[in-house]
Amino acid sequence: MCGRYVVTSPVSKTNKLVKSAIQVDNNENYNAHPYQKLPVIKKYKNGNTLENLKWGLVPSWAKDKDFKALINARLETIDEKVSFKKLIKDFRCVAVADGFYEWKREEKEKIPYYFSREDKKPIFFAGIYENGQFCLITEEALDNIKEIHHRQPVILNQIDVNRYLNLEATGSSFLKDCKKPKLSFHKISKDVNKPTNNTASLIQQFNN
Repeated sequence: MCGRYVVTSPVSKTNKLVKSAIQVDNNENYNAHPYQKLPVIKKYKNGNTLENLKWGLVPSWAKDKDFKALINARLETIDEKVSFKKLIKDFRCVAVADGFYEWKREEKEKIPYYFSREDKKPIFFAGIYENGQFCLITEEALDNIKEIHHRQPVILNQIDVNRYLNLEATGSSFLKDCKKPKLSFHKISKDVNKPTNNTASLIQQFNN
C-alpha cells in the first residue's frame, strides 16, 4: 500500500502537463497523508488542470456514515470492485510527488524507508477520483524493493501521464503494460511516523 508521500513545488513539476493550477501553490509537504488535500492532475476537454483533492475516497454509493475512506486501490482487481470499476474507466487522475514512504516489518517493529526514482525525476502516481476525493492505485512491488514491502504505488513516466488520462485507452491494461521507472530507497528516521512532523529532514538517510 501507500499511505504517506512527499510532494514539493507541485506547480513547477507539472507546468508542462497542465493548462492551469487551481488554488495550488508551490508548497513543500514532506509528510503528505490521508485526508489532506493534495495536488492532483485532472483532464478536462479544454486541457489538464492541477487541483487539490482530498486523499481518501468514499464511494458515492456508500450509505454508511462510518464507511472508511479508501486510500489505495489494487490494480489487479480494480476492474472487478464495485468501488472502482467505473472510476478507472471514467474518472482517472495523477498525483504528483517527489517520493513516498514505506515501512519494513522487522521482528516487533516497523522501520521506515524513503523511495524515489533512481534518476531523481518527479513521480506521477496513477489514481482515480470522485466527488473531490482521490485514491492511489497500487501493484506488486518491483523486485528490488520487495524486501521492504510487497506492494507499491503505480508510478507513471511523464510521457505516459496524458496517455493514462486519455479515456479512450483501457486504464487497467495500460497501467499493467506501461514501462515503470526504477526506484531507489534508504532507511529514514522514525520521526516520519508522526504526521505533524513535516520537514526536509524526514527524507534524510538514517544509519542507526
